[in-house]
Amino acid sequence: QVQLVESGGGVVQAGGSLTLTCEASVKLFNFKTVGWYRQAPESRRELVADMSVTGSGTTRYVASVEGRYTISTDTNKNMVYLQMNDMKPEDTARYFCHTDTWRQTEDWGQGTQVTVSS
Repeated sequence: QVQLVESGGGVVQAGGSLTLTCEASVKLFNFKTVGWYRQAPESRRELVADMSVTGSGTTRYVASVEGRYTISTDTNKNMVYLQMNDMKPEDTARYFCHTDTWRQTEDWGQGTQVTVSS
């Protein structure tokens, strides 16, 4: 079973930056896509950003983070990153690393809490 371990969450002031890290227990080429979701209290979990592992490395971002967040990977270290800049109080949520495969399986990390103070 794939293990995904997130780190890098914390408390940051509005306008500040954080970088989240997700370490996978297997090589990233095993996945179809890697990405980040978030869930605020009493809200649905939403896709923040994801990246196609194969081919062109296409990325997608939810509109609210476009231009502020960047997803990237380090295939040598089996790492997935989420650089978050110009953060806003509405970015406060628990952030989860997510992977899926061509076999239509998926895995989730335990999540890391991000709190943005105004």
